[in-house]
Amino acid sequence: MGIYSDVILPKLCDLSMRNERLHPYRERVIGAAEGRVLEIGSGSGLNLPFYRGSIREILALEPDPTLLAMARRVPHSEMPVTFIEDSAETIPLDDKSVDTVVTTWTLCTIPGSAAALSEMRRVLRPDGKLLFVEHGLSPDRGVRWWQDHLTPIWRRISGGCHLNRPIRSMIEAAGFQIDRIETGYMQGPKPMTFTYEGSARRN
Repeated sequence: MGIYSDVILPKLCDLSMRNERLHPYRERVIGAAEGRVLEIGSGSGLNLPFYRGSIREILALEPDPTLLAMARRVPHSEMPVTFIEDSAETIPLDDKSVDTVVTTWTLCTIPGSAAALSEMRRVLRPDGKLLFVEHGLSPDRGVRWWQDHLTPIWRRISGGCHLNRPIRSMIEAAGFQIDRIETGYMQGPKPMTFTYEGSARRN
């Protein structure tokens, strides 16, 4: 730990994720959430203003105390929000206790991503849904080469972010069935911008 990881990195994460090009993705993904919602890696709370409609409760899970403190100060609707400082690999919730799990640009950084996805499935009700937008492994061989070679350095300066995680296969391997998925590049450097957006449910 140190000044970079404790002070500078959280502020950099917050600044980078404020990019207005991300707003349409947030609106679509967050707009489909309902009931009791668990948000994985809620960060500095940038998703909170996008929650609307039939939300009963938001459980904002975030392991970084600095980001969580920032999230507590974000203006949002009157929906009840419970902030949880904990890891996605060991979600402190009962089995089948949430209606929606939301993950936005989070699976790239979780060290034990397979364990985290297994935990998401555990806490999700049988008729619940996983909503996601993530960046990850490109289908283009040239871009994948750059992703593989940049990731060892990139994850050291970006809080553990992997550019080359195969998001769809990770979700399916954890026992989810994809209901909808859209992929493509956002504006920006291709190794950082291949995006997976969609929804899944428990098998």
